[in-house]
Amino acid sequence: MVCITAVALYTCSTLYLLMVYVRYARIQPAPPAVLNASTPLPKVTVQIPLYNERYVVRRVVEAVAALVYPRDRLHIQILDDSTDDTTDLIQGRIAQLRADGLRIELIHRQNRTGYKAGALANGLTCTDGDLIAVFDADFVPPPNFLQRVVPYFAEDERIGMVQTRWGHLNEDDNLLTHSQALAFDGHFAVEQFARNAGEIVLSFNGTGGVWRRTCIEDSGGWQLDTLTEDFDLSYRAQIRGWRMKYIRDVVVPGEIPPQMSAYKQQQARWAKGSTQVLLKLSGKLLRSDLSARNRIMGLFQMMQYAVQIALLTLLLLTPPMILLNAFNSLPIASFSVLTLSAPILYALGQQALYGEQWWRRMRYFPALLLFSCGMSFNNGKASVSALMRQPGEFKRTPKYHLNGRSVWWTRSQYAGLLRTFDIAGEITLGVYSLFGAAVAFILTPSMIVYMLIYATGYFLIVGWSLWDRWLLTHPARAAEPEPIRQPGR
Repeated sequence: MVCITAVALYTCSTLYLLMVYVRYARIQPAPPAVLNASTPLPKVTVQIPLYNERYVVRRVVEAVAALVYPRDRLHIQILDDSTDDTTDLIQGRIAQLRADGLRIELIHRQNRTGYKAGALANGLTCTDGDLIAVFDADFVPPPNFLQRVVPYFAEDERIGMVQTRWGHLNEDDNLLTHSQALAFDGHFAVEQFARNAGEIVLSFNGTGGVWRRTCIEDSGGWQLDTLTEDFDLSYRAQIRGWRMKYIRDVVVPGEIPPQMSAYKQQQARWAKGSTQVLLKLSGKLLRSDLSARNRIMGLFQMMQYAVQIALLTLLLLTPPMILLNAFNSLPIASFSVLTLSAPILYALGQQALYGEQWWRRMRYFPALLLFSCGMSFNNGKASVSALMRQPGEFKRTPKYHLNGRSVWWTRSQYAGLLRTFDIAGEITLGVYSLFGAAVAFILTPSMIVYMLIYATGYFLIVGWSLWDRWLLTHPARAAEPEPIRQPGR
């Protein structure tokens, strides 16, 4: 009952966001005030943290170099912690851009102390920017990004961060990327929109956003004790009274992991990092001066991956409860109704972004459901690791610049660095779920679908992981990689 209650309460927070979204969905947000021509524009520093990004580094450098903003007010920092040839590949181009009058510099650290947070903090000591824009290496900001985002900071001195929407560079690679795109669209088109419109606490998503420097410094700066430095700083800032802003109609496209091991690695980092933030800041959040609504909604957002532990525990307890005939005394029907919040959220997201074509894109929802269930072991294990205060390494998600060639990653020099995680645990849970489905078939038929969804999800994850491993041992199936452009060419 404890697990069901925890999951139900978390689901209720999603339903509340849906109600807020429906209330504000048809209201067009007011555009920002035009900056006064007589007032100097704020100095903007663009930070690009890198670690071994040889396939995408040139693309992001070219994109930020094309940003439309007065050059005397723009500073670009390439924060490079690479240990491969990434640094060599861009030095020539950076020298060219600097010769053309662009203030751009490469800051190469000899160690990865603090990982991404350490690189951002180190870069901040080397710039005089008033606003700090952050882009991961696989994101491609449009040229008018700063023109559209910077004016929001003039509206309110308490706005500490402006987040924009993620787009997708490689959504069409495979079923996995399609399902991730559906999930991201739900988060950015509905959840972040509702939080912004309803003045509910929201978080920086790590890239595609701009910070006010004084907000970063007032909130304690980039700290190194969690794997989700973006989530951590966002909540420390809001506890300090700073406001976060989200703009849905400014889009920065980025890459989606096309490979199961990369996807699992990314999800494990997010799961462990967000749970670390829960342990670190939940007490401060509950004691803060934020409204009761924001404290509650903030707490549930911090629990977004920790709730996987409750879901996993509920799955493990289901077969014994079926054998004990314990479900007759539980409000299973009411709980089942609450689960409709997920498909509604994703459908609303597709409708908001793609209009009448939303239903075509929702055909990927069953795949997203199965992937999400199958990932519960991976994410639950990472959350438990955070609860046990086990230290974690920031493992980057490899990027490949696929350009529509969905299996080219097999020829990447980064692909072999990934392991196939947790196969034994996922197979065990898949078999256990099949056992639960058999027991349900005999005693509680209403639970058959629930157990079969999990069984299918686990075996899908296992099968995809093994297929990726097979592709790595048969690279001839992949297209030849795109040649890396040499520096200065």
